[in-house]
Amino acid sequence: MTQTRFGIIGYAKMGHIRRKAIEARSDAVVVATCDPYAPGDAFPHTHDWEELLERDDLDAVVIACTNELIPASVIKALGKGLHVFSEKPPGRTLEDIINIRAAEAAAPDQILKFGFNHRYHYSVIEAKKIADSGKLGELLSMRGTYGKAGGADYGANWRNNYDLSGGGILIDQGVHMIDLMHLFAGPFEEVKSMMDDRFWTGLGVEDNVMALMRTNAGVMAMVHSSATNWRQTFRLELGFEKGYLWLEGILSNSTGYAPEVLIKGELERDANGDPIPNPKETVRKFESDNSWDLEIAEFMDAVNGKRKIHTGTSQHAFDAMNAVQRIYAADHSFTHRSPAS
Repeated sequence: MTQTRFGIIGYAKMGHIRRKAIEARSDAVVVATCDPYAPGDAFPHTHDWEELLERDDLDAVVIACTNELIPASVIKALGKGLHVFSEKPPGRTLEDIINIRAAEAAAPDQILKFGFNHRYHYSVIEAKKIADSGKLGELLSMRGTYGKAGGADYGANWRNNYDLSGGGILIDQGVHMIDLMHLFAGPFEEVKSMMDDRFWTGLGVEDNVMALMRTNAGVMAMVHSSATNWRQTFRLELGFEKGYLWLEGILSNSTGYAPEVLIKGELERDANGDPIPNPKETVRKFESDNSWDLEIAEFMDAVNGKRKIHTGTSQHAFDAMNAVQRIYAADHSFTHRSPAS
């Protein structure tokens, strides 16, 4: 069996997670790694991502580096004829993903996929099946909260360095919630927002964002992305004509957001046909997370010509970044700052 040979750019937490998913397959192998800060281990390792891309034994590359390096490394890898699996977000600005999509169009034989991992969680997959079945009617509204307590060395983390990340908690974590909302309702046409840094001060990036959005079809949504949610929280509430779906918690490597549960309520009516509050619910708990393996499986199927990329396309990346940038732009009272300033 021919194996797809991978290089990994960015060999910290996410690089190791992706390496394990690749190593679990018989049709893929890691041959080299790169990270300017993290050490290597069993593979040839360099601190220069451009040096890694000069190797002649690569077929594909995983890009799990800091946000400011993503556009250049994706574009160069595509130009060298490599398939690319990149983490989200696709850079720091909307211009970054526009440039990436231009490079993708110029390399039609190459596969490009972005790691919007939450779409592969079993609770999300099941909720999407129920929504698509039409049994609950049309989607009316969405409300999402994704929050954490910052964590150890939060202020020193590169994800809160505007020059490296392009923003704070929204572009780092809230972008996942926005992408899931796109999964159920499509992109938003109208955006309003408020953000601030009242707790994690002096970083130059937001620690809380609240956004109100509406799609062209009239689906309303509210998102709260927070680094002061002292109880780690993931909750996506979907309101339909005939009931609701609530996604509570999500399994992750940190385990802090577990358990992962899907709650389904179906509308009940009284003798006069009026809705009865608090309908009976069914609760399904999910015990496993194979999302990392499912992502790589789809990528490898595309590389092997078995199917096209369905989840994590460059269009999904564009839509997510477009929403993030519009949320940032909608609040004129907050200004992101470089650490140097």
